Order: sequence, then structure tokens, then C-alpha cells
Amino acid sequence: MNPGPRQPAQLRPARLWPGDVVKVGAVGLRTRPTRAFLSALGIAIGIAAMVAVVGISSSSRAELDNTLDALGTNLLTVEPGTTLTGEEAQLPLAAESMVGRIGPVRAHSAIGRVDGANVYRSDKIPAIETNGIVPYAARTDLLSTIGGVIRSGKWLDAATSRYPAAVLGSAAAERLGISRSSPDTQVLIGDEWFTVLGILAPAALAPELDSAVLVGWPAADSTLGFDGHPTKIYTRSADAQVESVREVLGATANPESPSEVQVSRPSDALAAKQAAGEAFTGLLLGLGAVALLVGGVGVANIMVISVLERRAEIGLRRSLGATRGQVRTQFLTESLLLSALGGIGGAVLGSGVTTAYAAYQGWLTVIPVWSVAGGILATLVIGGLAGLYPAIRASRLSPTEALATP
Repeated sequence: MNPGPRQPAQLRPARLWPGDVVKVGAVGLRTRPTRAFLSALGIAIGIAAMVAVVGISSSSRAELDNTLDALGTNLLTVEPGTTLTGEEAQLPLAAESMVGRIGPVRAHSAIGRVDGANVYRSDKIPAIETNGIVPYAARTDLLSTIGGVIRSGKWLDAATSRYPAAVLGSAAAERLGISRSSPDTQVLIGDEWFTVLGILAPAALAPELDSAVLVGWPAADSTLGFDGHPTKIYTRSADAQVESVREVLGATANPESPSEVQVSRPSDALAAKQAAGEAFTGLLLGLGAVALLVGGVGVANIMVISVLERRAEIGLRRSLGATRGQVRTQFLTESLLLSALGGIGGAVLGSGVTTAYAAYQGWLTVIPVWSVAGGILATLVIGGLAGLYPAIRASRLSPTEALATP
């Protein structure tokens, strides 16, 4: 029996393996490297901005946490407020000793502003040029109470606090042009010369001391006419009792007029500053997102132009047996590769900026893994969306139409 004519075998397109897909998708990048670089640069700028903003913010927050851990959050301060008539109030002479009688208060100290005395580097400087430097009388236990650090020289003690010796705050020393303490270095306070005994490092929990010149309480009384009223009292309390102490500090410091006393917690001010910085970080992240979106639009534009320029290539591939899906995969892969290059480059650039800035500030470098991974993932999503329409458009070209393109 004649079996009849044999049926021709059905032709099947060759299968593209993942490695082949990547090679085919990279053709457009290799043949037009300058265009690919500029397109990836738009993505990289957006990712670098986002990673750097998150990294710098995280490094700053880690530095603040380390500072608070070292200095403690149990420091409370008492200072005069205003009277009912709007005038500046004054703490009683006994305010410091009364505050020290509060049970949970472990340590206390005080400073007192010396009115009528300005600080100068030389007696040749015009009186009006004070540079915002303020002289204060200081207790000898001030440094240990606020957690301050001497950068150069030494702090006041029971002996030197009775003589014309001064310790400069970090900003005050800079404004006076003094980089280190010396027995030969003197500053003019009022009409008296004081030897610079030491220079403080920046005081995180007592920033008012940075622009201050501190002299001993007895010396301020005998030499500068200090009236003895404390301007600010610093207290350290048991951690569990901070809020309780805070509630009674005002009434204890000035029993007759507790409403004229201001009680604050310096660590709260630092936390508020950090919160304000985080709000600014959100704004910068928004700007980074806009830059990333603009980069995605640039990728979409490049991919559309690439389809128009490579119509002949598309037609040739289709005539040789490439399916619409394979053509679509080729251009989508090209868009993803272009975005991935920009994302990785931006992550590296943003991490480098964060590391350099943290090192310049002396911070611990903290770059959250989620910011890098999320940035690269965002570029892939944007790249996929940007390349989807051009890829679909390329796959719909018929071989004859594409080959007929001049």
C-alpha cells in the first residue's frame, strides 16, 4: 500500500538562551557607545543623588547617636526667661545650690555672663569689633558636667580659677586667631589681660560655650565685676528620673517666680535638628527621583530612535526566522542593560560621595544596603517601562516593511 507523499517537517525558530539574549541585546550598546554612555549617565545621576542623600543622612544620624551615647541624654539646663513685662529675668544667687539639693541630681555646674566686658585679641582692635565673643564666669566642675573636652592646654582648677586665666571655646579661639594655648598667649577681657590656659573642642550639648571665653568664678568676681548671678545651670540626673527632675527644676531654681525660668534638654534640640535634616533629606530624595525619571525618559527616547535607525536590521532578523517575541526581547534587554549600567554606576558614585563626605566630616560611613539595592531595582523597573513601547513597536514591523526602509 502506497503511504502517500511525506508531510514536510514543521519549521521552528531557533531558541535563544539567556546568554544569547544578553549578547544580542548588547549589540546596540557596543555599536553606539557614546550614546549609550550619555543615556546611562542620566540614570546614574539620579541614582547617585538618591544613594548619596540617604548615605549622608544615615551617616549623620549614626554620628548623632554615637554623640548622644557618649555624652548622655540626661543633661538638663536651667536659664532665666522673661518677666511679665517682657524684660529679661534673673536667676537668684542661691539657684545653683538649691538645684543641687534635688535628690536625683547627680552633678550640677553653672556659668554666669559677665556684662560690660568684651574680649579682644589686642588693645589695638576697635571696641565695636567684638566678633560675638562672650565672657562667662565658670565653675571648675563645668567640663565634667557637660561632657566637654579640652583640645589644647588644660581646664580651670581651684588655683587657676582665682587668677586671670581663661579657657576659649572652639569658635572663640578661631575668631581670635588662636590655635593653641600658651603661657605667652593672652586676650584682653574688659581692661584686664588674661592668659589663655586652654581651648575647648566643640561642645555638642552646650553650643553656647563654643563662642565663649570662660574664666574662673572668683576671678570674674574680683577682676571683672561679675555680679554672681548664674546665667545657665547644668544638671545631670539619674536616667530614670530625668522627667521628674525636669518638672521641679523651674520651681526649685526660682521658687518666687518659677514662670520666669526656662528648663530644657539639650539632647532634644539635637534630635529636633536631626528631624529637620530628615525633612530636608526627603526634599533631596524627591529631586533625585525627578532626575531618575528624566533619565528614564532619556532611555525611552534613545530606544525609540534606535528602533527607527535599525529597521533594516530588524527586517533582516525577521526574514532569517526571528520571531516577534525574540525581537521584542532583544530591544527590551537592551533597555534593561542600559538602565542597569546607569544604576550600578550611580550606586558606585553615590557610595563614593557618601564615603568621601563622611571621611571629611570625621563620621562613621553608613550606606544602607536597601538604598543601593532599591536604587538599582528602580533603574531596572524604569528601564523596563522605558523600553517596553519601543520593543513592542520593533516586534510589529513586518520583514518586508522593515527591509524596504532606505
